[in-house]
Amino acid sequence: MSFAMDLLLLATSLAHVLLAPYTKVEESFNLHATHDVLIYGVGRDNQYKFDHNIFPGAVPRTFIGSILLAWLTSPIAYVASQWGLLSTKLDLQIAVRLVLATLNATGFMLIRRAVCRRFGRPTGLMYVLLTCSQFHLPFWMGRTLPNMFALFPVNLGFYAWCNRAPQSQFPTRRSADVTFALLTFTAVVFRSEVALLLAPLAIQALLLRHISFTRLISVGFLSAMLSIGAYCSLRTEWSATVERLALTVTVDSYLWNQWPLWPELYGIYFNVYQGKSSDWGTSPVHAYFLSHLPKLLLGSLPLAVLGAALDNRVRGLMFPPVLFILLISCLGHKEWRFIIYVVPFFNVAAARGARWMVSRRKGGVFGRMMFLAAAGILALNCAITIVSTRASMANYPGGSALATFNDRYADQHAVQVYISNLAAQTGASLFLQNHSPPYIPSMTAPATNDWVYNKTESLSPRDLTASTPLTHLIAESSVELIRTGRWKLVDRVQGFSRWKWNLPRGGIAKVLEVPLHEWLSVLEMETNDQLYILERAM
Repeated sequence: MSFAMDLLLLATSLAHVLLAPYTKVEESFNLHATHDVLIYGVGRDNQYKFDHNIFPGAVPRTFIGSILLAWLTSPIAYVASQWGLLSTKLDLQIAVRLVLATLNATGFMLIRRAVCRRFGRPTGLMYVLLTCSQFHLPFWMGRTLPNMFALFPVNLGFYAWCNRAPQSQFPTRRSADVTFALLTFTAVVFRSEVALLLAPLAIQALLLRHISFTRLISVGFLSAMLSIGAYCSLRTEWSATVERLALTVTVDSYLWNQWPLWPELYGIYFNVYQGKSSDWGTSPVHAYFLSHLPKLLLGSLPLAVLGAALDNRVRGLMFPPVLFILLISCLGHKEWRFIIYVVPFFNVAAARGARWMVSRRKGGVFGRMMFLAAAGILALNCAITIVSTRASMANYPGGSALATFNDRYADQHAVQVYISNLAAQTGASLFLQNHSPPYIPSMTAPATNDWVYNKTESLSPRDLTASTPLTHLIAESSVELIRTGRWKLVDRVQGFSRWKWNLPRGGIAKVLEVPLHEWLSVLEMETNDQLYILERAM
C-alpha cells in the first residue's frame, strides 16, 4: 500500500509534465538558467552566452536551484540519449521538468510517511488522494518557478517537524534543528516570503518549549551564514570546522557579475521597500483566504476545517500556515504561488477530516452520508482538475507554434524566424530552438542546425518586412503583414479561450436526461487563433 501511494504521487506529478510540456514567461529565468548550465557549464569563458545577460528581468534571481537541477538532469539526459529516449531539445526540457517534478514528489512522499506514522495509514491514504486530485500543486510542481524550487526544502522541513509518534507532544531536538535550518535556508536562498512561515513556527516552538531561544538563534544563524555565503571559520557543537561557506552571494555574484549580490535581499528591497511589486497589481487584504486558498485547496478547505475541529494535533499544525497567510496578506501584490507552501499543511488537516468522515459506521444514514460526502468531494476535485488540465494543455500557443514550425521546416537550411512577444511568453523557450546550436554533448544535432531564432522585442510590421534576413514569422496578427504582399500565411495556432455550456433544450434541468456517454459534450472548450506562422513571399 505504501508503495502504491508513493507511486500515485509520483505518477500524478509526471503526468502533468507530459500532458503540458511547454512553459510560460514566469518560469523562463530558471528554465533558461538550467538550459545554460546544462550546455555551457558555469565556467567564466561561456558566461557571456547566458540568457540572463540579454533578458535579465526586473530583479535578479538565484542560480542555485537551476545549477542543482542541471547537475541532477545531466546524467539522466546522457543515459536517455544513449537509449534513444532523448533526441531533441524539447525532450531535454521535458527531462528537466520531470526531474524537478520527481524531486517535489519525493517531498510529498516523505510527508505521506510522516502522516501515516502520526495519524495512521488511512489518513495517509486520504492525504494522497486529496493531493493528487487537486490541480494547482501537482500541475506546477514540475515547473521552474522559484517557488517550486523552494517547495522541496519546505516540505523536507515539514516532514522533519511532523514525523513523530501519534501521541508525541514534541519533535525531537534534531528534527527541530533540521526544520528551522531548512526554512532559514529556503528564505535566504529561494523565496524570502518563507521567512513569514518560519516566524510563527519559531514563536510556536518557543512558546511550547520545543526548542530553546539560544538554540533557535544558533541554528538560524549558522544556516543563514551557510546560505548567504561568507568567508569564515565556525566551530559547531559537533566540533566540525566549516571553511569557506559559499552559496547564494558567492555563486550569484559570480554569475550575475555583480559583487556583492544577494538576490532575495534585493528582491525585498525592490518589491517591499520600494513597493515595486504593486506595479503588477494589488488585491484586497482578504484575497488569499477568499480567492487563492479555495482555488489551491478545492475540497480540502472544508475538510481542513473539520480536521482542525476534531484533533488538537491538527490545530497545532495549522497555527503557523494560517498566521503566515495573515502576515503575507499585508502585502498589496498577491499571487497564489506565494502561499503554495501551506497546501501540504492544509491537506494533512483535510485528510484527518476525511478519515473521520469515511470511518463512521455505515449501518446508519449519517455514516452513509459522510462516506458519500467524502467521495463526492474527491470526485468534484477530480472533475475540476480534469477541466483545468484540459484548458492548460491548450494554453501554451507559443510552444505549440514553435514546435509546429520546427517540424514543418525541418529539412530547410538558413531559416531565420522571428518569435513574437506572445509566442516567447507562452512556451517558445530556448529548449525549442532545436535547429540552432549549442547542444549537449550526448545529443546528435539535426542536419539543419544553421537556423536563427530572433526574439527582438517591439518590432513593428514595417520593421519585420524591412528586415530582409527574416524568412519566417511567428506573429500575433497576420492581416497587416499579408497586406504588404511580402508575407503569406502558412498556419494558424489556436489557444484556449473559454469554456462554454452546451445545455440541452429546457435548460440545466434537462442535463440529467442526457445519456452518460454524452455528458462530456455538455461542457465545451472554445479556442481561437492566437498566433500565425508566416513565410516570406518569393
